Amino acid sequence: MQHKPFNPERIRATWSGTASVEDAAQAFGMSKSKGYDLALRGEFPCRVLLIGRAASVVTASLRRVLEGGEPDYNGAVSTSTNPS
Repeated sequence: MQHKPFNPERIRATWSGTASVEDAAQAFGMSKSKGYDLALRGEFPCRVLLIGRAASVVTASLRRVLEGGEPDYNGAVSTSTNPS
């Protein structure tokens, strides 16, 4: 039996706490450019950490979306560390 390269069990076993937007985009079947576009707009299907010009996807959030099908969006991106 052949396994999909981006199934939740394989991701849990082989990925660290964060992943590249490129890898996460592939897991959702989208292009790298579409993934970055959605990440920068706060509309990527799972949580994305934006630190300076770098973006990383939270692997636990990615797994939840792949397993449950419900998006876990960042929503509006805030530059403040204090919640309002």
